[in-house]
Amino acid sequence: MEHLIKEAIRYLGYGKHAVDENTRALISESFADLQQTAERKSIYRIFDIRHTEKICIGTMEVESKNLAKNLKGCEKAVIFGATLGIGVDRLIQRTSITNMAKAVVLQACAAAYLEEYCDICQEKIAEELQKEGKYLRPRFSPGYGDFSLSHQPQLLRMIESAKTIGLTMTDSFLMTPTKSVTALIGVSTTQEPCHRKGCEVCSKKDCLYRRDTL
Repeated sequence: MEHLIKEAIRYLGYGKHAVDENTRALISESFADLQQTAERKSIYRIFDIRHTEKICIGTMEVESKNLAKNLKGCEKAVIFGATLGIGVDRLIQRTSITNMAKAVVLQACAAAYLEEYCDICQEKIAEELQKEGKYLRPRFSPGYGDFSLSHQPQLLRMIESAKTIGLTMTDSFLMTPTKSVTALIGVSTTQEPCHRKGCEVCSKKDCLYRRDTL
């Protein structure tokens, strides 16, 4: 639980500053609420990759230098989706009416809780693929670098997320439930030491929410 608390503190923007006891209590309380409310679900499917002037993943074509670098040497890619469920959205909405401070903390805790769930899911996928002598690259989501959010709807269609885990998207590219994520994960026959999370691949070194990667 301590690592989740640290992640929530980072999302709240405290950086390396000390957190007051009241905020820490709200964080612990929020994680307890999330554990009772969240209905964590995930889905993934594996597609072939073709490297041309664009990156062709299944039927999707992507023009992104950052994604191309991430998928270099990969012949397949996992399209992954995960959500905490609509109950978390409702919990945050209800809390914002009566206790805005806790609602803000809930948002941060939900982000940390979702990230942890994605890590768990990726580890399970990695274990299955390692049996075939294959290895995973870092998760790479629409919105990272020059990988446009406009590809989000097609990713959702390719994993049939509405039918499988109840994950949909609005016309303005907002996911419903909001505490959800999609990502591409390269599959390679070569094992490379690499991180899974976004801070290590982001060029914004002065970000308030940046994880210490040293």
